[in-house]
Amino acid sequence: MKISALPILALATPVFSSAGDGDWASAYTKAKSALAKMSQADKVAMVSGTGWQKGPCVGNTAAISSIKYPALCLQDGPLGVRYAQGVTAFPAGITTGSTWDKSLMYDRGYALGSEAKALGVHVQLGPVAGPLGKIPRTVEGMQSGGVQACAKHFIGNEQELKRDSQSANIDDRTNHELYLWPFAEAIKANVTSIMCSYNKFNTTWTCENKALLSGLLKDELDFQGFVVSDWGAQHTTVGSANAGLDMTMPGDNFSGGKGGPNVQGDHKNVARAIARDGIVLLKNEKGALPLVKPKSLAIIGYDAIVNPAGANGCVDRNCDNGTLAMGWGSGTAEFPYLIAPLDAIKAQATTDGTTITTSTSDNPSQGASAAEAAATAIVFINSDAGENYITVEGAPGDRLNLDPWHKGNDLVTAVANTNVPTIVVIHSVGPLILETILALPSVVAVVWAGIPGQETGNGLADILYGSTSPNGKLPYTIAKQVSDYGIDIKPAPGDDSYSEGLYIDYRRFDKEGIEPRYEFGFGLSYTTFAYSDLTVSAIAAGSGSSTKVPGGKSDLYDVIATISATITNNGTVKGAEVAQLYIGLPSSAPASPVRQLRGFSKVALEVGKSGVVSFPLRRKDLSFWDVKSESWVLPSGEFGVWVGSSSRDLRLSGKLEVEDSRALLASMENLDDLFRIETYNITIKKSVLKIQIFALLSHLSKASLSTKQLARLPFTNGPFIIREPVVQDSGSTFDVFCWQNGTTKNPSGTTFLRTTSNAYVDKTTT
Repeated sequence: MKISALPILALATPVFSSAGDGDWASAYTKAKSALAKMSQADKVAMVSGTGWQKGPCVGNTAAISSIKYPALCLQDGPLGVRYAQGVTAFPAGITTGSTWDKSLMYDRGYALGSEAKALGVHVQLGPVAGPLGKIPRTVEGMQSGGVQACAKHFIGNEQELKRDSQSANIDDRTNHELYLWPFAEAIKANVTSIMCSYNKFNTTWTCENKALLSGLLKDELDFQGFVVSDWGAQHTTVGSANAGLDMTMPGDNFSGGKGGPNVQGDHKNVARAIARDGIVLLKNEKGALPLVKPKSLAIIGYDAIVNPAGANGCVDRNCDNGTLAMGWGSGTAEFPYLIAPLDAIKAQATTDGTTITTSTSDNPSQGASAAEAAATAIVFINSDAGENYITVEGAPGDRLNLDPWHKGNDLVTAVANTNVPTIVVIHSVGPLILETILALPSVVAVVWAGIPGQETGNGLADILYGSTSPNGKLPYTIAKQVSDYGIDIKPAPGDDSYSEGLYIDYRRFDKEGIEPRYEFGFGLSYTTFAYSDLTVSAIAAGSGSSTKVPGGKSDLYDVIATISATITNNGTVKGAEVAQLYIGLPSSAPASPVRQLRGFSKVALEVGKSGVVSFPLRRKDLSFWDVKSESWVLPSGEFGVWVGSSSRDLRLSGKLEVEDSRALLASMENLDDLFRIETYNITIKKSVLKIQIFALLSHLSKASLSTKQLARLPFTNGPFIIREPVVQDSGSTFDVFCWQNGTTKNPSGTTFLRTTSNAYVDKTTT
């Protein structure tokens, strides 16, 4: 299919977006009215934290009596309300991501928001954004639940160990296409606040980085909300304020109350659904799973039980004792209860008449002894991580390696060497190297259970016993060896250069031709699915609008193509499949990943039934960030289209053709074909810009076009209104609108605007 792109570029000076756009207009009107009644002291108090122990939350502002404005309560966190009893401890965001279920993402967000609101929270400090997470359903759910969401940590906080000192040095294209993208989507979803991070970005602290806060967030992305510092991340006063920081939140320590009503409602059902559907079945041989009334089971490993000191026995979960249901740090919540794997399996065993033997330590010899008496052994291992203010077992936030903790490989090896069929269940914060485990012939199944929260055991039992077919998919790649990732797990001294650029995770594996152990998007099921009927439908791309909205230019979010496919359950049990859409940019684009995930859809199907999945593609989804013009560019040519069950299991393929009517021209050396008509002085927000208008004397052939640097403007009555700066220096390229204004003298006919840097020209010029 063909679609056409007709953006218009021109020359102007920088301008800044106005506040109160779109859905925010009413709020800004109210805010301006309130400001007129406030003293300077009131204004300072509204945007300054009062300290950790001077309010009910981890962040508090003073009440403003002059406008009857309440003291704001800002509270952690991303998986439950911190320092509160009677709340739900949800699965972690990474486990929610492994469900690939947009409805569950929203439901979890809504439950988080409604519980926080019921406890008097105004701003909930979450969710956490990541470079592969681009669907803002959690933000939408939280704010629908009645609180302000706070997307964090902006930006480049991709490790913990040196986050307080290191600079994340990220090139412009990589930043836009990976790290900035999820924040843009959150802003498009009207997220209320964004938290700047502890680290530096390109050598400047994020909370005083004007290019980030004022440039990217508030100008380019038209962010209408407020920027709040991470706790203690502000380094200067005037510098931060002038850079765009709106609220500062310092504090030394916190010992706030743990009271409050029980606000869980029926949210345990959402927690269980995510714990269940976030499980990824990596291996299943010899009919090992699901379990069907087994005669005997051995349950082995410390990870199978609740921490002997209690589920909340370690402050901020600062230990790896018992089953791993959440990591450690300020993003934790108090467990109202914790169903451990052993508890849930014992409950089912009572119904089935299964004999259970246990070894609830990580001692290999004890584990082997327990396994010898059973028909099947289930071994539990884990790998933990958290925030850098806590060190657990030598790990200062980040993990020290990609091995299971507590010598988990040794435990599995000892059990498997008894020749008892062995099922390995892994709770982990991220990828592990599994080669030692997978090389053991007796290991017949591997279950990746993530970080599943309070319903850990129940969600696992649903999968092990087959009441639900596994339907989770990996949200990252599991490699065969650490070197396949292209980085050292131990951080190098100094700053982080992000030299891998766009090629993280599956993008790197594709680029380098590396065979992963388990690819991004992989996950087995108890049933099978067939893919058919790939359809590629294109919609005219139009000329591209330069209207700025939260999230960037409005045309970036225009749907310009739709991909659809039919999924059929041709197996023997009902199940759900996650169909994934990958797009490859055409050769006209600069070097890009082989394939990029651009959509996914989960469809539940009874045996023999089919369903259609549809993937809308927006202009941005098909574009790349051009560092020269500082804009998103939709390249022309053939896009590769793949739909499949993972990033490597691609069942259907096709092409999408984009015919771009723009031609990039070389720099202009003379004006032989042009005649200057008039020079205008246009005032844009107190900046005077001189624009030279030229009229075409003769038709330019394609040959001459290739040597000229022009930007075609369809001309109407009135002066040019310059909008949307994409770079902030002299001679930059900008989008241009023509505006009706009969009082200004104008030349007639088709006109051209000369630029001082590369520009696009319409090839259809006549």
